[in-house]
Amino acid sequence: MERANACKQETLSAGIDELFHAYADMVYRLAFLRTRSSADAEDVLQEVFVRCLRSRPHWRDDEHRKAWFIRVTLNCTKSLVTSAWRRHTAPLESAAPDADALLTEMREETGVYGVVLDLPEQYRTVIHLHYYEGYGLREIAALTGSTEAAVKSRLFRARELLRQRLKGEGIDV
Repeated sequence: MERANACKQETLSAGIDELFHAYADMVYRLAFLRTRSSADAEDVLQEVFVRCLRSRPHWRDDEHRKAWFIRVTLNCTKSLVTSAWRRHTAPLESAAPDADALLTEMREETGVYGVVLDLPEQYRTVIHLHYYEGYGLREIAALTGSTEAAVKSRLFRARELLRQRLKGEGIDV
């Protein structure tokens, strides 16, 4: 019996390693995009994989698995951002320059993605899911719990805002 449990544990561990290597970057990027904090993004990353371990979901295919990770990431970031603890605490003054430095570094390294990080949260999310993760309007609506019309409108507004900001930074679109 102990041998069977050990074998199960090894299989589970190997499976989580594979999932972590496949989805950790995506989960972290999406969490950072929504929280704008590397520490919070790491917390969300950890929480997503803890939920994966606890629930041991069964996915139909790779696309369903990816959608599950995105949905759980969105839920975790929403919970974190709206938590009472976060609303009643202020960031340390010494930590703020580090966050600004990280955003500046990402902007310099990634060009357009850095400008995307400066968009309001609702626009950052739809831009990221559409252009960086390859989802269509219907899929984004399902992932975010919005209507397809709302997603289409946000994507349009996000593109316009992005176009204006890129022109302001001297980047032709």
